[in-house]
Amino acid sequence: MPLKGERDGHEFIEIAFANGAVATFSEKELVQPHILVEDCLIAFQKLAAYTLEKMQVQVIAVTGSNGKTTTKDMLETVLSTTYKTYKTQGNYNNEIGLPYTVLHMPDDTEKIVLEMGMDRLGDIDFLSNLAKPDIAIITLIGESHLEFFGSREKIAQGKMGITVGLKKDGQLIAPADKIINPFLPENTKIKRFGPDEDIFITELVEHKEQLTFSVNFMDSPLTLPLPGKFNATNAMLAAYVGTLVHIPEEKIVQALAQVSLTANRTEWKKASNGADILSDVYNANPTAMKLILETFQAIPRNEKGKKIVVLADMLELGKASAELHAGMMKALDFDRLDSLYLYGQLMKNLDDNIPENEKHKVHYYEKLEDLQRAVITHVQPRDQILLKGSNSMKLGEIVEGLENGEN
Repeated sequence: MPLKGERDGHEFIEIAFANGAVATFSEKELVQPHILVEDCLIAFQKLAAYTLEKMQVQVIAVTGSNGKTTTKDMLETVLSTTYKTYKTQGNYNNEIGLPYTVLHMPDDTEKIVLEMGMDRLGDIDFLSNLAKPDIAIITLIGESHLEFFGSREKIAQGKMGITVGLKKDGQLIAPADKIINPFLPENTKIKRFGPDEDIFITELVEHKEQLTFSVNFMDSPLTLPLPGKFNATNAMLAAYVGTLVHIPEEKIVQALAQVSLTANRTEWKKASNGADILSDVYNANPTAMKLILETFQAIPRNEKGKKIVVLADMLELGKASAELHAGMMKALDFDRLDSLYLYGQLMKNLDDNIPENEKHKVHYYEKLEDLQRAVITHVQPRDQILLKGSNSMKLGEIVEGLENGEN
């Protein structure tokens, strides 16, 4: 597909044919077999929409400020127990990635789980119109991309674009967040999730490496091999969709007990010296950071071990960035923490907000190499350490350093 980016894909058509291509879209006449079109990207998208319609695949669409990739992975795990299922690979969730996903699904696919992301208002409207989902899920309205949207209301409006292409008899599953209420479409089947809503969790028990809980629409309890009660919500959504498409309860239970996620999501790892690492370094926003702090702080200390937290900048928060970083103070429980490492220009706002009586536990760094040297030197075999920050802050390098024993 000769799309135009930093380079014009038309430059590589001859190479594609040399490697086995038999035809191509093209915006200009070629010697090779081709379909002449005005715009290759539009043709690519129309072909994907036509493929979904022709194959009559059931489409489950997922968006949200947090949890959409994890929910996508869980949905695929549950659905594949009974149906030929395909899902968005990696983060191919935009106007190029989504049609790419559709056109790469196997011919026998019965269910496809499509993740939908957005950079600007209208992105998800477009993707929803292309995919025409049968089931649409919004996991959470948070602060991701606040810099570009300006307010949670605008983020809610953008996420609710998932309903634009929802089929007439389609099912919307959305959080019990009043911020989306002005954007709820009329004459749409809606299930809300949250305490005392249509769908909710009961009897949640958090363990270091797993969760056990029940949901109001199933008789059997669920076990999830992941930390973080936010993951119970994601699993609940996957389980509910499983019941909608008539998957037996026992298969849903078994699938979620064995689920594995896209790399770099919340994950327990081991340092080379035996310390426990809770790595959550793929992305960060205030909601996600508060949730993982809550989970980590609730876990009891190892005997003779310390609890250490490393927080790095959360990006794309716009004008509210300084306030949101400073506000993370409310999520910190220093009675349950021994050391707090802060890294990045924005985290200086949190450092400045630390009470004087807790300052001795806090270490602030402007350079990644200084932070890495301090953390790796400090962590001992019985310790537990949480690392959380935006992907571009490169905390993953510290995780790797801890795992490999690098100084």
